[in-house]
Amino acid sequence: MVKPIPDGYAELTAYLSVADADEAIAFYTRAFGAKELQRYTAPNGTVPHAQIQIGGTVVMLSDESPAAGLPGPRALGGTPVTLYLFVADVDAAFARAVQAGAEEKRPVENHFFGERTGQVVDPFGHRWTLATRIEDVSPEEFERRANAYVQGKS
Repeated sequence: MVKPIPDGYAELTAYLSVADADEAIAFYTRAFGAKELQRYTAPNGTVPHAQIQIGGTVVMLSDESPAAGLPGPRALGGTPVTLYLFVADVDAAFARAVQAGAEEKRPVENHFFGERTGQVVDPFGHRWTLATRIEDVSPEEFERRANAYVQGKS
């Protein structure tokens, strides 16, 4: 029997449009330790579909195609979406991403919600927050800290 959700996939999977899928796969491998699962290269040399795995998550991607309504974030002047990637060592992951060519947007720092995070934009315009959990924060404690933060007391 065919499984409606394939093994190894979550119910929600990011699908990224990029200006150069071949280079994006190479970047994600260097920066985030991605493993290539599948790449289809069309006869014209474009990549209309590829799949990589970052940690336990499958990410799909393709060359951007404005004609098909799939522009990349650079073509749009930016992105309103942030990909949030949990890693074991955010400082090392952040340094690796920047060394691989990502642009630093926010330095790595500890936050009231119990995570240490930093933010980069990859060479293709996708924004990534890299994070490591450093403290378990209950919903009640989160609310207390968030209120203090927005009131400038944190």
